Amino acid sequence: MTRSLALMAGLAGTVGALGLTTLLRPSLARTALRLPDAEPTVYALRIAGMMLTALGLFLGGFAAVFVATGGAA
Repeated sequence: MTRSLALMAGLAGTVGALGLTTLLRPSLARTALRLPDAEPTVYALRIAGMMLTALGLFLGGFAAVFVATGGAA
């Protein structure tokens, strides 16, 4: 596995975990970012969490397919 591919897979895991945390527990992200306790804030954090989760899935998927097709050889 090349260095850039390992970096991509590591970034995918980190971003995916951050996105899932933001999606499932927006109160944690709200307090960490010092945002107000309002309904639109929760919606915005859930949308951002889903976008980060999708980014992690896409990066991890592309890295897995690249390795599975023998592109790293």
